[in-house]
Amino acid sequence: MSAVSEVRIEAGMRVVEDLDQLVALLREAAPDEALYVRWSRGPRADLTDERQARQASHDALTGIELPGLSANPLAVEPWWGGRPLRLWVARRLYDYCHLRALRGPGVRPWVLVGEQIGRGPDNEPLVICHRPLAWVTDAALRQAHDAVESQASQEWGPLHRAD
Repeated sequence: MSAVSEVRIEAGMRVVEDLDQLVALLREAAPDEALYVRWSRGPRADLTDERQARQASHDALTGIELPGLSANPLAVEPWWGGRPLRLWVARRLYDYCHLRALRGPGVRPWVLVGEQIGRGPDNEPLVICHRPLAWVTDAALRQAHDAVESQASQEWGPLHRAD
């Protein structure tokens, strides 16, 4: 039995309670499935019937509606080489961890299968969600934080402008 199949289900989606489960989810994805992490109140908020036809995010600076959901790709870039997949996934989570505090209660990371349709003003992928896949728990986020912090880089941190 795989690590992914052992995770619990919440609101119809798997729950990734451990960073290694997220790594397993990425490894087990079909070759034609692009996985993304999105920080929001979840698919119920992002994919309501009204917005289903036009999944959208908003630019915080101008308020303009963006044609797609802002998300962070989980796909490993070729230049990563043989480095640990666990650290790659940890970094993908850590990069936007500030969004929970910035956007308020109920905001948390979730994984989706999607298709990139453009880029936003911060060069972030804008995607259409084909299928919500999994919630990511605080325990997995703590593991991601610990994995990144263990690199002891003085020049690197979350992608938060206010810091």
